[in-house]
Amino acid sequence: MARTMAERIGALGDFRLLTRGDQLPVLAFTTPDDVKSFDVFDVSSRMKERCRLIPAYTFPPHREDLSVLRIVCRNGFSQDLADMFLTDLEQLLPELRDQPRPLQRPEGVATTFPH
Repeated sequence: MARTMAERIGALGDFRLLTRGDQLPVLAFTTPDDVKSFDVFDVSSRMKERCRLIPAYTFPPHREDLSVLRIVCRNGFSQDLADMFLTDLEQLLPELRDQPRPLQRPEGVATTFPH
């Protein structure tokens, strides 16, 4: 399941996969350098509006340059659920692509995912 999701996310062209779900059912991905209109925090925030929780966070010291989205495919995560999730992500991308730049976050606001 995770591998299929990784293939579809990778095919969108807006993300760079860091893990593909080959060994663990976990996907981690980021936006490549050429995507300038949005970042992983925009994706996380906008997917939350669609009741989809995708953690976005910045890595710890010495890798603070890397921010990622993470999806864990738990037991019982069906193909139907994956399809609905990916449809929401695909429908959101045109709006994100039309943004002039990533949303500004107030200075001092943590770039971690509030669980």
